[in-house]
Amino acid sequence: MNILKINDVDLAYDSFGNENDKAILLIAGLGTQMIRWSDSFCQILVARGFRVIRFDNRDVGCSSHFSHYPTLDFNSLSFALMSGQQPDIPYTLHDMAKDAIGLLDALSIDQAHFIGRSMGGMIAQIVASEYPERVLSLTSIMSSTGNPALPQTSPEIMAMMTKPAPNPFEDEAGFLAHKLSFAKRIAGTGYPFEEDAYRTLILEEAQRAYVPGSVGRQIAAMAVAGDRRPRLATIKVPVLVIHGVDDPLIDPACGEDTASAIPGAELMLVEGMGHDLPHQLYKVIADGIERTARRN
Repeated sequence: MNILKINDVDLAYDSFGNENDKAILLIAGLGTQMIRWSDSFCQILVARGFRVIRFDNRDVGCSSHFSHYPTLDFNSLSFALMSGQQPDIPYTLHDMAKDAIGLLDALSIDQAHFIGRSMGGMIAQIVASEYPERVLSLTSIMSSTGNPALPQTSPEIMAMMTKPAPNPFEDEAGFLAHKLSFAKRIAGTGYPFEEDAYRTLILEEAQRAYVPGSVGRQIAAMAVAGDRRPRLATIKVPVLVIHGVDDPLIDPACGEDTASAIPGAELMLVEGMGHDLPHQLYKVIADGIERTARRN
């Protein structure tokens, strides 16, 4: 792992493969760390001739934390948005998109293939629409456009996602139970939920960094991002939109809307996939990423 100062923020990143190969930048989702893009998935892409870079978004993992900001008040956030006011939040998805571009700058990479999952897909969409000269292709996985007419996450799942978890260093069992129950709830039905592997991943993330308020701050960044469809319509690079048919967190209609908003985008709906990326789908996802990259 390496750390670079980008936009006054420390960004932690890993790089796999030959530095002379075309780069793929992997952007993680809400409150999750770069290790959600597993080493084995990264190596699959390396074997196909790409340099693969993953990084911790700001406010998670080993990148800079924003814990000095007050804990997010969801009621105040909702009231401000409903009143047409701009909430006072520490950063936006556009700031996070600038982080991704800044990382490329620091690594002297002119262009890259951008791959984002969930919130990371939203960040990748912003990069592709705001920095078109830096993007070779875009793959948006289990993400959305910000279209307010789309189905929203159910109150039950939102409550699970926003409920504070026990401190893992004070109540490891309670922390694991909290995290595992949510992971099970949003997983797909087509592949077995591998609880031991998830337990290991959850503990590894906690040991790398424990930032209890980051999920709320990143939800706020998503909430104020607005409807991206007008900007998505300007994207001209090859685009693949991947979405799980069983996704209970971000409805498949959101993936369909993303593909409809981007001219020429390919839509891949995956049976049995929820809001997760089981290892059984690594080859299918990598096939799609490579196919889209080769279209450029």
